[in-house]
Amino acid sequence: MPPKPAKILAVDDIEENLTALEALLAEEGVELLKARSGVQALELLLVHDVALALLDIQMPGMDGFELAELMRGTERTRRVPIIFLTAVATDERRRFRGYETGAVDYLLKPVDPHILRNKTAVFVELFRQREELARQRDELAGALSRLNAHSDNSPLAIIEFDADRHIVAWSKGAERLFGWRAPEVAGFRAVELDWIDPEDEALFDQLTSDLIAGRSVRAMQHLRMRTAEGLTLECECYCSALLNGQGRLVSINVQVLDVTERKRAEDTQRLLISELNHRVKNTLASVQAIAVQTLRHSSGPSDFAPTFTGRIHALARAHSLLSSTTWQGASLRELISGQLEIGAIDPAQLDIVGPDLELAPELALHVALILHELVTNAHKYGALCIPAGTVSLSWTMDGKQLAIVWAEDGGPAVTQPKRRGFGTALIERSLKAEGGQASVDYDKAGVRWTMTLPCGPRISRINATASPASADDDMAAGREETIAGQSFLVIEDEPLVAMEIASILEDEAVVVTIAACADEALALLQTGDFDAALLDGNLQGEPVDPVAAALTARQIPFAFVTGYGRESLPGYSEDRPLISKPFDRKSLVQCAAKLAALAVPAQQIAPTP
Repeated sequence: MPPKPAKILAVDDIEENLTALEALLAEEGVELLKARSGVQALELLLVHDVALALLDIQMPGMDGFELAELMRGTERTRRVPIIFLTAVATDERRRFRGYETGAVDYLLKPVDPHILRNKTAVFVELFRQREELARQRDELAGALSRLNAHSDNSPLAIIEFDADRHIVAWSKGAERLFGWRAPEVAGFRAVELDWIDPEDEALFDQLTSDLIAGRSVRAMQHLRMRTAEGLTLECECYCSALLNGQGRLVSINVQVLDVTERKRAEDTQRLLISELNHRVKNTLASVQAIAVQTLRHSSGPSDFAPTFTGRIHALARAHSLLSSTTWQGASLRELISGQLEIGAIDPAQLDIVGPDLELAPELALHVALILHELVTNAHKYGALCIPAGTVSLSWTMDGKQLAIVWAEDGGPAVTQPKRRGFGTALIERSLKAEGGQASVDYDKAGVRWTMTLPCGPRISRINATASPASADDDMAAGREETIAGQSFLVIEDEPLVAMEIASILEDEAVVVTIAACADEALALLQTGDFDAALLDGNLQGEPVDPVAAALTARQIPFAFVTGYGRESLPGYSEDRPLISKPFDRKSLVQCAAKLAALAVPAQQIAPTP
């Protein structure tokens, strides 16, 4: 953008003189403003910034001296250089008056063109330099204003030290973060403020020494710093050495970022990962032990599979209850309801009496396995193996212990077993691990287990009622429909799980197609016809929303088979059945039968637009 022209004001009551000056000073970048009187000149000065004023002295009304005095009396025109042009010889008195009113020179008419041009050029150049300086001043002021605004509003605390480590600048961010105001810390050293944590003072001293000595020009260091109230903060310090043109240190700039919350989050994350790793390994160890012990006490594969699966499901149900409470504990009634919901016990055969109690996580897992073992044994040998048999499950709690009684009645004649089975050992050892004990009485009326646990913070009373069965369990408890010949799409990214689902369905004469990812499932839905689908809740770390939407659009009934809770599934999944992993064969087949009954014949499905 070209610079604006410099303006020169010429004041003369004779038009011919103004025309001559205009011709004489005509050049690029210069504009001549002409005035025929002092009043007209003042009007022009109100709206124009001029580099130079050329004033005639002898003018009617207001002469040149009076105009100059008025210009000097106004802030806007006080610094405008004035050259008097006159045809009258000037004595010392008149010359003194002219300089007194602010003139920088006198030129006699007729004016020497060369002299006038040179003098004018000097003042035009000075005017342009003043304009450039003013522009740079405004730019620097704007930049400084923006810098101060950013500094004041920044989450960073910006501190500056001189070469002797005295504080010379302390930003608003530093005031907010540490609590000291700038005047309170100016001139102090960091160690004099009790600002750096004593354990990190050596690190800070080494950091600043390297910057002062020129061994480094920038560095980052994690330091613990204290506030005016004595609170310790975890901080990241980004340090820079500010040098002058000769490469000498001017100051040290330190930008401090408070990472206390991030550090706590990182520590929490590491703790959670360690805890997760511990829980996963413990769970795997438990599964391994259950598998080995179940196999050791089984008569064959037909006996092993349902027993092992049942124990895994009991453990999974307990884990689900604990997950829903973020591992704060589980209700004893809910653990019992878990056995009812998976169909392990007919509600008509069970009588429950006892206060509402909440058990600590590890204790809840042990009690869940104990309940499953009691139910399994009752189904195999006791009261639950015939419709007329009943079980009474009651518990009481006094100030010292929790007593749980499992009493069977109406079953086959009871005889004491010749060998001690895995279920009995599991019940006794689980209670012993919790500081309790168990005893069993093989009465003629039925087996009676009495189990006690010491009271303490791991057992607490709550106000709760038995959980109603969910819609998913209603699905699993529904009557079976034939699914032979149906076509199912199984969308599962874990190969072993996909193979297990396919194996169960194929045993029922179902035609199974497996998709391992969302793209593969969507492609199959474009080309194939399916009666129903089983959909994992997450596919290779990606949400399943597109697949669920495609199944819905094609009116293909589907159920979720997942380890996630319903709250983690797509928002429109409330009315879809959910089978929790690990699943049992019966629940999967019953769910598949319900889906098959809902299937819409392919010819009735409107084409997807």
